[in-house]
Amino acid sequence: MNIVFMGTPDFAVPSLDILVKNGFNIVGVITATDKERGRGKKLHPSPVKKYALEKGLHILQPKNLKNPVFLAELKALNADLQVVVAFRMLPALVFEMPPKGTINLHSSLLPNYRGAAPINWAIINGEKESGVTTFFIEQKIDTGEILFQEKMAIGEAETAGELHDRMMNIGAELVLKTVKAIEEDNFKTSPQPKTKIEKHAPKIFKEDCEINWNKSGDEIFNFVRGLSPYPSAFTILRGNRFKVFKVNIEYSQNISTVGTIESDNKTYIKVACKDAWVYLTDLQLAGKKRMNVEDLLRGFDFTV
Repeated sequence: MNIVFMGTPDFAVPSLDILVKNGFNIVGVITATDKERGRGKKLHPSPVKKYALEKGLHILQPKNLKNPVFLAELKALNADLQVVVAFRMLPALVFEMPPKGTINLHSSLLPNYRGAAPINWAIINGEKESGVTTFFIEQKIDTGEILFQEKMAIGEAETAGELHDRMMNIGAELVLKTVKAIEEDNFKTSPQPKTKIEKHAPKIFKEDCEINWNKSGDEIFNFVRGLSPYPSAFTILRGNRFKVFKVNIEYSQNISTVGTIESDNKTYIKVACKDAWVYLTDLQLAGKKRMNVEDLLRGFDFTV
């Protein structure tokens, strides 16, 4: 089969790599345009583009997926199948182009957690299990018929970053399994089941990441690990903004005022929430590097 691969971030690279290593004919790689970064505003390629360059693959970086020039270039690649991993919403003109269709890898057990941030929301909501799903893309996002799923347990203290790294490798294996099945015409699809309670995974914006100390210790613990390391939870303490990457919880029935801050200025910073003390153990003061609480307190006076 001729395959066009579409993806942008690190999460997509193992899926492209496993197809290349298994001898599939990748006739084109579609990825995001290079982004300006740093003070010098130098252009940086996406992780998928970096990989594609190393392997000598044909690369397209369209700004507009409906542009006639891009559509003509895509059609000329004569793909039998398109594989999408962490890219963007495709117009019907694109996903309907190949005769064998367009498949997507999604980092949840669909129909749960449709949307842009399924890994984050699964942890924020305290799920014990998640997984990856391959499905055929249809017009409505993340609703197409399911090909395969792979379940995975979520560790009690696992962060979004840790789950992301495990999931991208398990997802790559599932992509390989799916592409082989399509090539051999040895698969059955199933419609996504209807659920009484829909669990969504909308995009998370920075303003959504502030810790609400009126919530329970469990909720705050899951919120912090669900946003760690990116986009990261944050809080304002002593007039300073801190990113918070890890916390420990000490449950207490003697919480007087939610939001109370205590510190010995050497080994701990703790904040009172609804039912517990929340110890901030891994954090970052605005403008500084990430560090553990003991190192931070060597240069920051919490008694002021």
